[in-house]
Amino acid sequence: MSLIKICVVIPVYNHGAAIGAVVASVQRHGLHCILVDDGSDANCAAVLDQLEATGITLIRLAKNQGKGGAMIAGFRSASALGYSHVLQIDADGQHNTADIPKFVVLAQQNQPALICGCPVYDESVPKARLYGRYATHIWVWINTLSLAIKDSMCGFRVYPLAPTIALFDSTNIGKRMDFDIEVAVRLHWRGMPVINQPTRVSYPSDGISHFKVLKDNLLISRMHAQLFAGMLLRSPLLIWRKIAA
Repeated sequence: MSLIKICVVIPVYNHGAAIGAVVASVQRHGLHCILVDDGSDANCAAVLDQLEATGITLIRLAKNQGKGGAMIAGFRSASALGYSHVLQIDADGQHNTADIPKFVVLAQQNQPALICGCPVYDESVPKARLYGRYATHIWVWINTLSLAIKDSMCGFRVYPLAPTIALFDSTNIGKRMDFDIEVAVRLHWRGMPVINQPTRVSYPSDGISHFKVLKDNLLISRMHAQLFAGMLLRSPLLIWRKIAA
Protein backbone atom coordinates (compact mmCIF):
# COMPACT_ATOMS: atom_id res chain seq x y z
CA MET A 1 0.00 0.00 0.00
CA SER A 2 1.45 3.36 -1.04
CA LEU A 3 1.60 6.19 1.46
CA ILE A 4 -1.01 8.90 1.12
CA LYS A 5 0.01 12.55 0.79
CA ILE A 6 -2.24 14.54 3.09
CA CYS A 7 -2.59 18.22 3.92
CA VAL A 8 -5.02 20.21 6.05
CA VAL A 9 -7.56 22.66 4.62
CA ILE A 10 -9.11 25.19 7.01
CA PRO A 11 -11.83 27.63 5.87
CA VAL A 12 -11.48 30.92 7.74
CA TYR A 13 -14.07 33.66 8.13
CA ASN A 14 -13.29 36.22 10.85
CA HIS A 15 -11.71 33.71 13.24
CA GLY A 16 -8.61 35.81 13.76
CA ALA A 17 -8.58 35.20 17.52
CA ALA A 18 -8.53 31.41 17.23
CA ILE A 19 -6.85 30.50 13.96
CA GLY A 20 -3.26 30.98 15.14
CA ALA A 21 -3.62 28.36 17.88
CA VAL A 22 -5.39 25.97 15.49
CA VAL A 23 -2.60 26.27 12.90
CA ALA A 24 0.09 25.79 15.55
CA SER A 25 -1.67 22.64 16.79
CA VAL A 26 -1.95 21.25 13.26
CA GLN A 27 1.68 22.02 12.44
CA ARG A 28 2.82 20.03 15.48
CA HIS A 29 1.63 16.97 13.57
CA GLY A 30 3.84 17.81 10.60
CA LEU A 31 1.01 18.55 8.17
CA HIS A 32 0.99 21.40 5.67
CA CYS A 33 -1.91 23.85 6.13
CA ILE A 34 -3.93 25.52 3.41
CA LEU A 35 -5.96 28.39 4.84
CA VAL A 36 -8.82 29.75 2.75
CA ASP A 37 -9.71 33.33 3.68
CA ASP A 38 -13.41 33.44 2.90
CA GLY A 39 -13.72 37.24 2.67
CA SER A 40 -12.64 37.95 6.27
CA ASP A 41 -12.42 41.45 7.74
CA ALA A 42 -9.17 43.43 7.88
CA ASN A 43 -8.23 42.29 11.40
CA CYS A 44 -8.51 38.60 10.53
CA ALA A 45 -6.79 39.16 7.17
CA ALA A 46 -3.82 40.69 9.00
CA VAL A 47 -3.55 37.61 11.23
CA LEU A 48 -3.61 35.37 8.15
CA ASP A 49 -0.84 37.44 6.55
CA GLN A 50 1.32 36.75 9.60
CA LEU A 51 0.55 33.03 9.45
CA GLU A 52 1.48 32.90 5.77
CA ALA A 53 5.04 33.79 6.83
CA THR A 54 5.18 30.52 8.83
CA GLY A 55 4.92 28.45 5.64
CA ILE A 56 1.21 27.87 5.26
CA THR A 57 -0.52 28.27 1.90
CA LEU A 58 -3.02 31.14 1.94
CA ILE A 59 -5.86 31.43 -0.55
CA ARG A 60 -7.96 34.58 -0.57
CA LEU A 61 -11.54 34.73 -1.83
CA ALA A 62 -12.60 38.27 -2.71
CA LYS A 63 -16.15 37.72 -1.45
CA ASN A 64 -17.52 35.44 1.24
CA GLN A 65 -18.68 32.24 -0.47
CA GLY A 66 -19.60 30.19 2.59
CA LYS A 67 -17.87 27.20 4.12
CA GLY A 68 -18.51 24.98 1.11
CA GLY A 69 -17.19 27.51 -1.37
CA ALA A 70 -14.05 27.93 0.72
CA MET A 71 -13.53 24.19 1.05
CA ILE A 72 -13.93 23.60 -2.67
CA ALA A 73 -11.28 26.26 -3.36
CA GLY A 74 -9.02 24.57 -0.80
CA PHE A 75 -9.54 21.13 -2.31
CA ARG A 76 -8.58 22.37 -5.74
CA SER A 77 -5.46 24.05 -4.35
CA ALA A 78 -4.47 20.84 -2.53
CA SER A 79 -4.88 18.83 -5.73
CA ALA A 80 -2.76 21.31 -7.69
CA LEU A 81 -0.05 20.93 -5.03
CA GLY A 82 -0.02 17.17 -5.51
CA TYR A 83 -1.84 15.97 -2.38
CA SER A 84 -3.93 12.81 -2.45
CA HIS A 85 -6.06 13.50 0.65
CA VAL A 86 -7.35 16.51 2.56
CA LEU A 87 -8.02 16.71 6.27
CA GLN A 88 -10.73 19.30 6.93
CA ILE A 89 -10.89 21.00 10.32
CA ASP A 90 -12.67 24.13 11.55
CA ALA A 91 -10.93 27.43 12.29
CA ASP A 92 -12.64 28.17 15.61
CA GLY A 93 -10.77 25.64 17.75
CA GLN A 94 -13.74 23.40 18.49
CA HIS A 95 -12.04 20.27 17.13
CA ASN A 96 -9.51 18.23 19.07
CA THR A 97 -6.32 18.42 17.01
CA ALA A 98 -4.79 15.73 19.23
CA ASP A 99 -6.97 13.29 17.27
CA ILE A 100 -5.36 14.20 13.93
CA PRO A 101 -3.00 11.17 14.00
CA LYS A 102 -6.00 8.84 14.42
CA PHE A 103 -7.65 10.34 11.33
CA VAL A 104 -4.42 10.12 9.34
CA VAL A 105 -3.86 6.46 10.26
CA LEU A 106 -7.44 5.57 9.33
CA ALA A 107 -7.06 7.37 6.00
CA GLN A 108 -3.83 5.48 5.32
CA GLN A 109 -5.44 2.14 6.16
CA ASN A 110 -8.65 2.94 4.22
CA GLN A 111 -7.41 5.07 1.34
CA PRO A 112 -10.64 5.12 -0.74
CA ALA A 113 -12.78 6.01 2.32
CA LEU A 114 -14.26 9.17 3.77
CA ILE A 115 -13.12 9.43 7.41
CA CYS A 116 -15.90 11.24 9.28
CA GLY A 117 -15.56 12.73 12.73
CA CYS A 118 -18.29 11.59 15.12
CA PRO A 119 -18.54 14.26 17.84
CA VAL A 120 -18.27 13.53 21.53
CA TYR A 121 -19.49 16.81 23.05
CA ASP A 122 -18.55 18.44 26.33
CA GLU A 123 -20.82 20.70 28.37
CA SER A 124 -20.10 23.73 26.17
CA VAL A 125 -22.38 22.58 23.36
CA PRO A 126 -25.71 24.48 23.14
CA LYS A 127 -28.46 21.97 23.84
CA ALA A 128 -30.64 23.30 21.02
CA ARG A 129 -27.82 22.69 18.53
CA LEU A 130 -27.14 19.23 19.98
CA TYR A 131 -30.75 18.05 19.73
CA GLY A 132 -31.31 19.80 16.40
CA ARG A 133 -28.57 17.72 14.80
CA TYR A 134 -30.67 14.59 15.17
CA ALA A 135 -33.21 15.81 12.62
CA THR A 136 -30.40 15.97 10.07
CA HIS A 137 -29.04 12.57 11.16
CA ILE A 138 -32.43 10.99 10.50
CA TRP A 139 -32.76 12.62 7.08
CA VAL A 140 -29.25 11.50 6.12
CA TRP A 141 -30.06 7.92 7.14
CA ILE A 142 -33.23 8.10 5.02
CA ASN A 143 -31.47 9.69 2.05
CA THR A 144 -28.69 7.08 2.06
CA LEU A 145 -30.92 4.15 3.09
CA SER A 146 -28.08 3.45 5.48
CA LEU A 147 -26.70 4.14 8.95
CA ALA A 148 -23.18 4.35 7.54
CA ILE A 149 -22.80 8.10 8.20
CA LYS A 150 -23.12 8.53 11.97
CA ASP A 151 -22.78 12.33 11.92
CA SER A 152 -22.88 14.27 8.65
CA MET A 153 -22.44 17.73 10.19
CA CYS A 154 -19.02 17.38 11.78
CA GLY A 155 -16.38 19.42 9.93
CA PHE A 156 -13.48 17.23 11.07
CA ARG A 157 -12.90 14.62 8.36
CA VAL A 158 -10.52 13.27 5.72
CA TYR A 159 -11.43 13.13 2.02
CA PRO A 160 -9.75 11.25 -0.82
CA LEU A 161 -9.17 14.11 -3.23
CA ALA A 162 -9.61 12.62 -6.69
CA PRO A 163 -13.18 11.25 -6.27
CA THR A 164 -14.22 14.29 -4.23
CA ILE A 165 -13.09 16.74 -6.91
CA ALA A 166 -14.77 14.56 -9.53
CA LEU A 167 -18.00 15.06 -7.57
CA PHE A 168 -17.50 18.84 -7.56
CA ASP A 169 -16.87 18.79 -11.31
CA SER A 170 -20.13 16.98 -12.04
CA THR A 171 -22.54 18.23 -9.36
CA ASN A 172 -23.54 21.60 -7.93
CA ILE A 173 -22.76 21.12 -4.23
CA GLY A 174 -24.13 23.49 -1.59
CA LYS A 175 -21.66 26.25 -0.77
CA ARG A 176 -22.69 27.13 2.78
CA MET A 177 -23.61 25.17 5.91
CA ASP A 178 -25.24 22.53 3.74
CA PHE A 179 -21.85 21.54 2.31
CA ASP A 180 -20.68 19.00 4.90
CA ILE A 181 -23.99 17.15 4.81
CA GLU A 182 -24.49 17.10 1.07
CA VAL A 183 -20.96 16.10 0.12
CA ALA A 184 -21.04 13.15 2.55
CA VAL A 185 -24.38 11.90 1.19
CA ARG A 186 -23.36 12.25 -2.45
CA LEU A 187 -20.00 10.52 -1.92
CA HIS A 188 -21.86 7.68 -0.19
CA TRP A 189 -24.22 7.46 -3.16
CA ARG A 190 -21.16 7.04 -5.37
CA GLY A 191 -20.02 4.06 -3.32
CA MET A 192 -17.34 5.70 -1.17
CA PRO A 193 -16.88 3.77 2.10
CA VAL A 194 -17.37 5.77 5.31
CA ILE A 195 -15.31 5.28 8.48
CA ASN A 196 -16.62 7.02 11.61
CA GLN A 197 -14.06 8.23 14.16
CA PRO A 198 -15.23 9.52 17.57
CA THR A 199 -13.62 12.83 18.50
CA ARG A 200 -14.10 15.34 21.29
CA VAL A 201 -15.76 18.63 20.26
CA SER A 202 -16.20 21.84 22.26
CA TYR A 203 -18.00 25.07 21.29
CA PRO A 204 -16.07 27.25 20.06
CA SER A 205 -12.84 28.67 21.47
CA ASP A 206 -13.38 32.23 20.17
CA GLY A 207 -17.12 32.39 20.90
CA ILE A 208 -17.98 32.94 17.23
CA SER A 209 -20.43 30.78 15.32
CA HIS A 210 -21.43 31.59 11.74
CA PHE A 211 -24.45 29.28 11.83
CA LYS A 212 -27.55 31.39 11.14
CA VAL A 213 -30.41 29.52 12.77
CA LEU A 214 -33.26 30.53 10.43
CA LYS A 215 -31.38 30.98 7.16
CA ASP A 216 -29.16 27.92 7.47
CA ASN A 217 -31.94 25.65 8.73
CA LEU A 218 -34.07 26.66 5.73
CA LEU A 219 -31.12 25.99 3.43
CA ILE A 220 -30.51 22.59 5.00
CA SER A 221 -34.22 21.70 4.83
CA ARG A 222 -34.29 22.48 1.11
CA MET A 223 -31.16 20.38 0.61
CA HIS A 224 -32.73 17.41 2.44
CA ALA A 225 -35.76 17.64 0.13
CA GLN A 226 -33.52 17.64 -2.94
CA LEU A 227 -31.49 14.71 -1.62
CA PHE A 228 -34.69 12.80 -0.87
CA ALA A 229 -35.73 13.13 -4.51
CA GLY A 230 -32.26 11.96 -5.52
CA MET A 231 -32.51 9.00 -3.16
CA LEU A 232 -35.79 7.90 -4.73
CA LEU A 233 -34.14 7.83 -8.15
CA ARG A 234 -31.18 5.86 -6.77
CA SER A 235 -33.13 3.61 -4.39
CA PRO A 236 -32.89 0.44 -6.53
CA LEU A 237 -29.10 0.76 -6.63
CA LEU A 238 -28.86 1.63 -2.93
CA ILE A 239 -31.07 -1.30 -1.96
CA TRP A 240 -29.15 -3.68 -4.19
CA ARG A 241 -25.88 -2.49 -2.65
CA LYS A 242 -27.22 -3.34 0.84
CA ILE A 243 -28.36 -6.78 -0.30
CA ALA A 244 -25.04 -7.54 -2.00
CA ALA A 245 -22.90 -6.32 0.93
